[in-house]
Amino acid sequence: MAARTGTAHVVTTTRKYKDQIYRTHLLRRSYREAGVVKNETLGNLSHLPEELVNIIRRSLRGESFVPLGQAFEVTRSRSHGHVQAVATALQRLDFASLIASKACRERDLVLAMVASRIVAPHTKLATTRWWHTTTLGEDFHVADADEDDLYAAMDWLLARQERVQKKLAARHLSAGGLVLYDLSSSYFEGSCCPLAKLGYSRDGRRGLLQVNYGLLTDARGCPVAVSVYEGNVSDSQTLLPEVERLRQDFGIEQLVMVGDRGMISSKAIAELRETEGIAWITALKSVSIRALIEQGHLQLGLFDERNLLELSSPEYPSERLVACRNPELAKLRTHKRQELLAATEATLEKIKARVEAGKLAGQDAIGLRVGKLINQYKVAKHFELAIGENTFSFARKLDAIAAEAALDGIYIIRTSVSAAQMDAAACVRNYKSLANVERAFRSLKTIDLKVRPIHHRTADRVRAHIFLCMLAYYVEWHMREAWRELMFADTEQHAKATRDPVAPAKRSKQALAKVARHTLHDGTPAHSLSTLMAELATLVRNTCRTPHAGSDAPTFEVLTTPNSKQQRAFELLQQITL
Repeated sequence: MAARTGTAHVVTTTRKYKDQIYRTHLLRRSYREAGVVKNETLGNLSHLPEELVNIIRRSLRGESFVPLGQAFEVTRSRSHGHVQAVATALQRLDFASLIASKACRERDLVLAMVASRIVAPHTKLATTRWWHTTTLGEDFHVADADEDDLYAAMDWLLARQERVQKKLAARHLSAGGLVLYDLSSSYFEGSCCPLAKLGYSRDGRRGLLQVNYGLLTDARGCPVAVSVYEGNVSDSQTLLPEVERLRQDFGIEQLVMVGDRGMISSKAIAELRETEGIAWITALKSVSIRALIEQGHLQLGLFDERNLLELSSPEYPSERLVACRNPELAKLRTHKRQELLAATEATLEKIKARVEAGKLAGQDAIGLRVGKLINQYKVAKHFELAIGENTFSFARKLDAIAAEAALDGIYIIRTSVSAAQMDAAACVRNYKSLANVERAFRSLKTIDLKVRPIHHRTADRVRAHIFLCMLAYYVEWHMREAWRELMFADTEQHAKATRDPVAPAKRSKQALAKVARHTLHDGTPAHSLSTLMAELATLVRNTCRTPHAGSDAPTFEVLTTPNSKQQRAFELLQQITL
């Protein structure tokens, strides 16, 4: 009798009995006998795991299986997830057309530099070396670029700055809307740039050359334009040029300019009054507040029952004054003053002890020593000094201290906006929105984008560098907004429009819980922007090939599968809208 031959295969049958599903896997052989196809069951595989049954099925179909290490080898791995995140944000913001309507080499380089500034800020030379460790150079088509290419692209970008900022203004500013403006500074490495001057350092780097730059944003803090000035230019000198830019370059005839008390000075206000369509919101300095109290226009007793009130004064015709008192701020300032007074007294006590011990003598010598230290904590005005040839004593000016303490927690908003257009509470909220610009400066200078120190030598390169950083912050700002639920940020932003404008800002219970536990509601870690980007950076693109096939062998790429947190981050970026 001839031996039976044929092909083996796995047959799976499924049946349902009393709401239970039973699956049977049988190893069968099909063969032909006397011209008739017959089947024979060789074994029951139902007791085996589904994965093993599937391997047997595929093996019987002719597939070969080898250990993973022998199937292919990874020749290169590059971080990709954080690059993909920024690329997604750029695409959702239609950022490429914002820079230039037509594709070109310079536009690709600018997009790559903006992305690099968000992912890992470096000097231009270091950038061209760094992006080869990620997929950025390849995905942005700039892998062959060197630092000279980047400098040329910066020059090209600077020539387009006004056009780009006009597009941003059209996107985010509207007639009659709020425009926030503030000035900051960053220090230089070197001394060759004509913009580098000594001036008031907001970095706390006294004696270093610096450059000033003013940032225009919408009411949310989304950046619209940046201007660069010499390092010794004062805040108020930069305001009117920005107003003219808004009117002439951006075509916004009516707006409300919000600036701090140093920015919108009395001189600037006098000029703004002559400019039709421009309203403003600022605040009074403490000396002006004290004058209002002394003149009887502001009575402190009115704050016993409320924390906000409107008043008028002939010193400020056609203006509204909104006085506020924050008890928590008053406590903080009182406590801080007492600390500074005590620290100053401790310093003066040391000088007094030296004089009494005969180690320091002579009115001039004693005065010189006291003069060097008396204002170390900025409270010299509160001390009465008596210096003799061999004596030294000091005492607090209690009346002056009490007069200053009476103003603790009190601030007055000064505005030309009518009550019909904006009530008193809204005036306070809108003035406090300047914190959004301050937040932008923190991100630009220290946290993420690191605009400083500035290494460029020419004025135009400095302007291009700062503009590039502003564009990077524009993208980062939208990414932060999209990722609020994954970060420590408060997601209940609508509450800002209804809460007490004078009371200290309070985070929602959800945000406080994230901060306290460092986790989200699902128990996964809450992130800062930098840690979330680092989490995404663990997604890599692997270049693979057949083992030992030689350098000319064809390759293929395999991407890491994102986890649930990474997938959610990408989903949120897809929701970015203009």
